[in-house]
Amino acid sequence: MELEGTLVQILPLQEGVSKQSGNPWRKQQWILETDGQYPRRVMFQAFNSRIDNLRLEIGKRYIVSIDAESREYNGRWYTDLSAYAARPVDAAPAQPAQPAPAPGFGAAPMQQAPAADPFAAGDSTDDLPF
Repeated sequence: MELEGTLVQILPLQEGVSKQSGNPWRKQQWILETDGQYPRRVMFQAFNSRIDNLRLEIGKRYIVSIDAESREYNGRWYTDLSAYAARPVDAAPAQPAQPAPAPGFGAAPMQQAPAADPFAAGDSTDDLPF
């Protein structure tokens, strides 16, 4: 799934050590504001080495690829949006892959056929009986 919008906030980095395995962990969270008539703010996160892959700056527009996952804990449901990739949105309009050649340089110019006037005097192609 992808989200597109402007990065409006970077939350503080959280670090700790896993109780079960004793391995260190890191978690980074960001807030992205979507576009449209009713903009929404969406929080997404990344863990450990994925944090280093996402180099995001406040105020820039991004398309963020996320995985959504919900889980139940003590009768309540929680949803996480985990980012695995982000790319900046280019402000410049996309250029065509290959521009059309100009007339006279390998492309035949378009010509219109002259319009035939069926009511012209002396037209012998008229085969109507009246």
